[in-house]
Amino acid sequence: MTITPFELLFYAGGLFVLFMTPGPVWVALLARAMSGGFNAAWPLALGVVVGDVVWPLIAILGVTWIVDQAAWFMDILKWVAVAMFAVMGILLIKNAEKQLSENSRLTRPGMWAGFIAGLVVIMANPKAVLFYMGMLPGFFDLTRVTAWDIAAICALSFAVPLIGNLILAASVDRVRGILKSPNALKRMNITAGILLLAVALVIAVG
Repeated sequence: MTITPFELLFYAGGLFVLFMTPGPVWVALLARAMSGGFNAAWPLALGVVVGDVVWPLIAILGVTWIVDQAAWFMDILKWVAVAMFAVMGILLIKNAEKQLSENSRLTRPGMWAGFIAGLVVIMANPKAVLFYMGMLPGFFDLTRVTAWDIAAICALSFAVPLIGNLILAASVDRVRGILKSPNALKRMNITAGILLLAVALVIAVG
């Protein structure tokens, strides 16, 4: 492997910050958890992690090919990563009071329906691959990655969101109370926004 344990730890931290940022996956997971509890939510979490592995794999292979053609592209992608984290942080802080809403189309009963819902939520979002293409070069030098490096990156991309989503699903009653409290939701969004800005700063100076 060419990537270091510290780089993997930093990447895992970035994934955790992203998990803590409310978005489409949160809406889908909460919709199912609120309607059917943990048993309705965990299949959706499994569907989501399929995309959490596929998108970074596509991004790594795509970026590596592009870099083979133009080495300067890595420097551009580093600043794309900085910009994406910074913009996400600013928008999250700016819209800190915005409430999450439920989507009844995601609450159909059944394990298979839950899995498909999770797969659709993550795969039907074309900006996911663009996000990973902008993010991964900020954490790793993709010109030197080996098969083991790629496996480690995909494993973290799989494990961190899955563990977070399962914990969120299991804690749905408590989360439901948080979501009903505008002040608590605002504080959570502001904290996540600040963390995203911090990640952008670390990548910029790294």
